[in-house]
Amino acid sequence: MCVTCGCGTDHQHDHDHSHGHSHAGEKKVIDLEQDILLENNLLAQRNRGYFEGRNIFSINMVSSPGSGKTSLLEKTLTDLKNELKFAVIEGDQQTTNDADRIHATGTKVTQINTGKGCHLDAHMVLHALQGMKPPADSILFIENVGNLVCPAMFDLGENERVVVISVTEGEDKPIKYPDMFHTSGICVINKIDLLPYVPFDIEKCKEYALKVNPNLKFFEVSCTSGEGLTEWYSWLKERVLTEA
Repeated sequence: MCVTCGCGTDHQHDHDHSHGHSHAGEKKVIDLEQDILLENNLLAQRNRGYFEGRNIFSINMVSSPGSGKTSLLEKTLTDLKNELKFAVIEGDQQTTNDADRIHATGTKVTQINTGKGCHLDAHMVLHALQGMKPPADSILFIENVGNLVCPAMFDLGENERVVVISVTEGEDKPIKYPDMFHTSGICVINKIDLLPYVPFDIEKCKEYALKVNPNLKFFEVSCTSGEGLTEWYSWLKERVLTEA
């Protein structure tokens, strides 16, 4: 089991522990551990170089289960398919359900099933890239496993990390899971069409999120009503032009 996240992923851990008691006049011993994410970070750099070389703007989509990541992707891919080129990597523990939904939009998609693993890592993404070969000058969405804890620790080589939260989850998610919001650049608040029916304070949610990460940019959207999607789409188009 991985001591980083407990997901069962086979990571190698090298420990150099020195035990004993310190006495006056003796040398002080400091325990050092090898960075257990070193291999992942090196592969993330390799992915980043691949994206840069092919002018691919990559987005790591993260959230808790049921936030509506896949619905947001479906709507985005359908509405913008005649304007931008897309590819998608889908991460789930089991099934190809989400990949099937993305495939139905006409988008190139690769499914990664992590089994007992609770996150994607850079090696999984590298392997998927080698098989799917996303088109140059495109946007690559990487839909991570639904989990607000472990994916925060793993750099995939993405250009941007987008955390999605729905109004059905509670506005205190950013302070309950601060690492994910701290490492993200964009926060999408989804399902805003349900605001009249749920006790969700959207301004309080933003306040909590900005305490964790003062640089977060917000989009308030509904995939059902279409509200806020124009701003989300404009940001995507702008980033593609910026990266080109």
